Amino acid sequence: MEKIQKLIEENVAYLIVLTLLVISIAALVEIVPLMFQKSTTQPIAGVKPYNALQLTGRDLYIREGCYGCHSQMVRPFRAETERYGHYSVAGESVYDHPFQWGSKRTGPDLARVGGRYSDEWHRVHLVNPRDVVPESNMPAFPWLARNLADAEGVAAKMTALRKVGVPYSDKEIAEAQAMVEGKSEMDAIIAYMQGLGLALKNAR
Repeated sequence: MEKIQKLIEENVAYLIVLTLLVISIAALVEIVPLMFQKSTTQPIAGVKPYNALQLTGRDLYIREGCYGCHSQMVRPFRAETERYGHYSVAGESVYDHPFQWGSKRTGPDLARVGGRYSDEWHRVHLVNPRDVVPESNMPAFPWLARNLADAEGVAAKMTALRKVGVPYSDKEIAEAQAMVEGKSEMDAIIAYMQGLGLALKNAR
């Protein structure tokens, strides 16, 4: 047995092959079954695709790196559910490409932030976080209020997302540009955050 162990540890090719074999078996056992479970592939009741303005806001959320400090994944622990609400379930994120669950929390989790604060609160918070949370170390994002959201590109994004299973209708895609036109990037990112977690809240 020691000879086999020594052979594997001293031969990089064997080590790589066996490591890949172990990872492949683990994937078959842990990941593949999830691809066929309805709880992970079907939306929960009330979950709808992001509208054009929310989708634009989501892209801005990613562009500005918000996911680097805010997770969107409430873990199934009492300390988390008491603070943030019901733990996250896969059926909430079936239309997210990519999903924003994450694990880093410099700031609070945002999975259930929808409807918790007013649009005006978010606006003030994004322009200067310390105006509403004095101890905040979040950077300010004042340019979001000055920049217009990208209205021309949103229909193409929705068309692309439809190809990977997001059920956007022709009407929603046709009306997408008009929904975003004239809105600021801040309007879009607030619309996105105000929609987070509402489906599960309303279902309870």
